[in-house]
Amino acid sequence: MRATIKWLDNVSFVGETETSHAIVMDGAPDAGGRNIGPRPMEVVLIGTGGCTAFDVVHILKKARQAVSDCVVELEAERADTDPKVFTKIHMHFVVTGKALKPEQVERAIKLSAEKYCSASIMLGKTAAITHDFEIQETD
Repeated sequence: MRATIKWLDNVSFVGETETSHAIVMDGAPDAGGRNIGPRPMEVVLIGTGGCTAFDVVHILKKARQAVSDCVVELEAERADTDPKVFTKIHMHFVVTGKALKPEQVERAIKLSAEKYCSASIMLGKTAAITHDFEIQETD
C-alpha cells in the first residue's frame, strides 16, 4: 500500500492513495489550521470505524442475515502528553435489518475486533477498545 501526502499551506495537507482517492487534512485553527478538513487523528478514527463496519456487514451478509444498514458511532480518548495516542475507544454499532439474530451481530463484531479489522487490532496495542450494539428492525 502506498500513499502521498502533499503540504498545501500552514498545516493543511492533501493525502492521495494509490487508488487515486484524496482527502484534505488540516490542523486546528489554534495550531495554524483553517479548518478545511479533518485532523489526521480523526482520519485514523474514521478509518478504523470504516474498517470494522466493512467487516461486520460482510460477515453478516455471508451469514445470510438481511442487513440493510450499519452505523458505527465511535468515541475516543487520547493521552494528555505526546505522543497523544488513543487510550480508549468505544464503538457502538447500530445494525438495521430484517429479523437479524443478535448472536450473529455479536459474532460479526467479535470476529472483526479479534481477527479481521487491521486498524482496530493495531490501535488495540495502545487503546482499550470496547464494543456494544443495538439492532433496529426494518419492515
